[in-house]
Amino acid sequence: MPSQTVRWVSLIAAISFWSVAGTTAPAEERAIATLAAAMKNATATLQRGLRAGKAQGTPISAKFEIEDGNLQLKIYTMKGDDFMEVVVDPNTGTIAKAEEITDAMDLNEAIEQKTAVAKAKMPLLAAADAAVNANSGSQAVSIVPELKNGQATAEVILLAGNSLKKVTEQLE
Repeated sequence: MPSQTVRWVSLIAAISFWSVAGTTAPAEERAIATLAAAMKNATATLQRGLRAGKAQGTPISAKFEIEDGNLQLKIYTMKGDDFMEVVVDPNTGTIAKAEEITDAMDLNEAIEQKTAVAKAKMPLLAAADAAVNANSGSQAVSIVPELKNGQATAEVILLAGNSLKKVTEQLE
């Protein structure tokens, strides 16, 4: 099973490619269409997942993804120096499982996200809400905090129909 890092990097690389090239490759178009189709049946939002994830600590990132043919909503959380991957049921918005992050690459990403969240003055939930409110008709499918030039920001990926859009929200 590919690591969390590989999936994040793949999604971000694909979105970066789309924004530069202006067109998508057939495999990428199918991946977006598959996600869009699965999201139509989901009743939970990314924001609801962030709220549910609080039961396991402070949310530091979240995303919907297709894994083994099923839609999942994964939230990374931190509590002190511990990191958890919380899987939220996309139909009920409740926690389906939570486990400690032990994969080295995933753990490194969680540490980077913790650094950005620690500097943030705005929680990820508020940033996700702001992105959705500013982009009528879209829903958040991913939010990842990062430091850009020393400033805490969050990259939010929005889905509208079968199109993805990346927006940056300031967390400070």
